[in-house]
Amino acid sequence: VSIPSEEEIQLAKHRVQYQEGLFHFAATGVSGAGKSSLINAFRGLRNRDEGAALTGVVETTANIARFPDPNPKNPFVWYDVPGSGTLNIPDWQYFTAQGLYVFDCIIILFDTRFTMTDLAMLVNCRRLNIPTYIVRSKSDSHIRNIIKESGYDSDEDEDRSRRNALYSSAREQYIAETRATVKYNLQEAKLPDQRVYIVANSTMVSTVRDQKLSEKTIDELELMRDLFREAQSRRCGKGIDRS
Repeated sequence: VSIPSEEEIQLAKHRVQYQEGLFHFAATGVSGAGKSSLINAFRGLRNRDEGAALTGVVETTANIARFPDPNPKNPFVWYDVPGSGTLNIPDWQYFTAQGLYVFDCIIILFDTRFTMTDLAMLVNCRRLNIPTYIVRSKSDSHIRNIIKESGYDSDEDEDRSRRNALYSSAREQYIAETRATVKYNLQEAKLPDQRVYIVANSTMVSTVRDQKLSEKTIDELELMRDLFREAQSRRCGKGIDRS
């Protein structure tokens, strides 16, 4: 890991409009992992809302994009970092090339695979003492796919209790497989075990925006609480408000 010079740090802070007194969250991950949608959800916005980050099938972020929290009571700034798979940068250089060493917290988002870039990110953050949160997105879509792969067709079944039972089983399978995969990858990389937060963007929006928990909630509430607790302990003092 190359340690950035003071000049490099100041240049990177200038580039992302870093402001003392605010807490800066960066969302990283490969193209298509759902970074922009998750940034919107953290801010209580749906993808089509005014001020939302652009989303799409292809990578929509060419440069690091900055999004202040719409709640003026919350001194947070959210950053959408270009997908690592879209840049001609080796895994071990991605962290430095993007100037990620200036952020207060880094969210490592993945969809289907935990990549070498994700692991390199964890190594860099660990050595520079930057808090990280591993997040798997699109849980609702993955759970539906598990149900479909079992041969179940919801359009032909009017038995609600059977649908609920299948959903519950698929949900538990998805959670167990996700946690086991992350645990294995961390062990292979000789990194300490770390929690993975399993979320769906639609559920996150209702948690933040509507102050309401869905029956499909997995780790959305815990992720929000832990992120804001991190911010409170490191930078913001008391009085963080999500209302």
